[in-house]
Amino acid sequence: MRLTDVEITRLAEFRGLSEFDFIQQFTRLTQNRRGLALSEKPNGECVFLEGGSCTVQPVKPQQCRDFPNLWNFPGAEKSCRALPREMADAEYIRLVAAATGRSPETVAEILQKRKEVRANT
Repeated sequence: MRLTDVEITRLAEFRGLSEFDFIQQFTRLTQNRRGLALSEKPNGECVFLEGGSCTVQPVKPQQCRDFPNLWNFPGAEKSCRALPREMADAEYIRLVAAATGRSPETVAEILQKRKEVRANT
């Protein structure tokens, strides 16, 4: 999970650490070496996932809040406990906006871009 400076500050405070110590203990360089991301456990799970629960839930990064509704990966349904159900687009946008903290307009834009990408592949 990529991290912003604000997310690093929030996570460090939540864990009772200085930003320096948090970065040393829980982050790694991104592949493009232009930012920081959360470290993973050897099995690929997030370092803050314990028994299927997020230990930093109140301050989890935006990318985590967006999963699995605004991004996911092949096979995500095997590890994600979210239950799919049919609903109108407007209701889906409202629920995803509430869950992610994003505006309904932003959610609608992201979903539209995903539809366009899928249509072109």
